[in-house]
Amino acid sequence: MKVQYGDACLSLQQVYKWTRKFMNGISSVTDCPRPGQVYQVVTPEGIAAVEAIVKENRPVTVKEIARSADYIEK
Repeated sequence: MKVQYGDACLSLQQVYKWTRKFMNGISSVTDCPRPGQVYQVVTPEGIAAVEAIVKENRPVTVKEIARSADYIEK
């Protein structure tokens, strides 16, 4: 598998860890929400705000969009 997938291949330890979890009844590979984890919501208003920023200035960066749309601290 390492030849086929290279660095994207799971380590043997990770395979063992997931195997133990599945054998103990865990059936999801996604992370569970944790306290303090950022909660993101996509709304039509947010989409419209980002579209307006991009239409105003096409070469805008993602970081600039986030700052303008108040997604991160300025």
